[in-house]
Amino acid sequence: MSKKPKGTSFEGTLAELEALVSRMEAGELPLEQALSDFERGVKLTRDCQQQLQQAQQRVQLLQQQASGATLETFAGVETDDSRG
Repeated sequence: MSKKPKGTSFEGTLAELEALVSRMEAGELPLEQALSDFERGVKLTRDCQQQLQQAQQRVQLLQQQASGATLETFAGVETDDSRG
């Protein structure tokens, strides 16, 4: 079972999760492989949820900026000033 490399896209993570679900739904995996795939699926689900949460926070920041509100950055989002 390979680890997700840092920087893998949401779409790539979701595609891997969908492939796992398809294999598991087929019902032809040995028990140990099914358990391993399920464990990997849980991790992929968490990764997707985290990426979606970060995207939602970025959208909220952009909406605040557009409305003229004061912005505070949060961990995980690069601002134009922090890009080297």
